[in-house]
Amino acid sequence: MKQPRTIPYDVADQLRTPEEMAEYLEAWLTEAPEDVAGIAGALGDIARAKGMSAVARQAGLSRESLYKALSENGNPSLATVLKVAKTLGLRLHAKVA
Repeated sequence: MKQPRTIPYDVADQLRTPEEMAEYLEAWLTEAPEDVAGIAGALGDIARAKGMSAVARQAGLSRESLYKALSENGNPSLATVLKVAKTLGLRLHAKVA
């Protein structure tokens, strides 16, 4: 019996519109506000959906440094997070907890 072929899932493939990208990041900020790696990873997913090289160039970063900063083990500075969010056309929001 032939085994079914599995296809890796990549959330970046599902983020097609600016609204979907904003909702995805908002979900991370709302559901896991202390999960710095998860939020950075979500920004990375959105950047990959838009094209990591183009995002890095527009943000004034190297593609490698952007991948590293937004990776699972990355620890991006707030300046990097804000720069990437702005490049992606996104804003972070604050409200009373």
